[in-house]
Amino acid sequence: MTPFIAELTGTAMLIILGDGVVANVILQKTKGSNGGLIAITFGWAMAVFVGVYATASISGAHLNPAVTIALASIGKFEWALVPTYLAAQLLGAMLGALIVWVVYRQHFNATEDAATKLGVFCTSPSIKSPIDNVLSEFIGTFVFILAILFITKSQNSLGSLDALPVALLVLAIGLSLGGTTGYAINPARDLGPRIMHALLPIKNKGGSDWNYSWVPVLSPIAGGTLAAFFYQWIA
Repeated sequence: MTPFIAELTGTAMLIILGDGVVANVILQKTKGSNGGLIAITFGWAMAVFVGVYATASISGAHLNPAVTIALASIGKFEWALVPTYLAAQLLGAMLGALIVWVVYRQHFNATEDAATKLGVFCTSPSIKSPIDNVLSEFIGTFVFILAILFITKSQNSLGSLDALPVALLVLAIGLSLGGTTGYAINPARDLGPRIMHALLPIKNKGGSDWNYSWVPVLSPIAGGTLAAFFYQWIA
């Protein structure tokens, strides 16, 4: 498996399991209806665990443009490989979103609220406030990248559970900082599925909220890059 295929596959698995748990919880007539925040945050944590575990030995399991760009910014990843990784992550996220829609197609049809359908694919703020929304995603990703850099620096291996600390980190961020914007902390995770929402023939789907779409793309990149430089300064 090449790094491109690994990043595409890992990101697709991330979205299948992550967006899948959201669909199970918020769409109508599913077995997991009204599962709530705990189910969603645990589901995303396990999604990260599977994606990282499957691809870490091949591509480094970035699965996130904010990670790729942050590592390249401090010389821990080659800039020449960045476009390949970003393309793989975006395509993987789009593929994952497509599969979630295929699995839950009848439940999308049974759900009337357009915002709920969009919520399966991408994030949206609880209270729309550009400055606060940007700050939330910035801080969430700053914490995410800084913690990842300390985790990967550790010399203590957990063997097959090496992906567990990252999964627990995502769980903690979701439970603590996720209530404002839905904690995208990953541009591909938000943009890829949002593109698929716009393209797929979803019944009564409404708009894809492109006016907000720049927040979960630019803020994580900025927050992650600053975290990388901060880590380099203090480490």
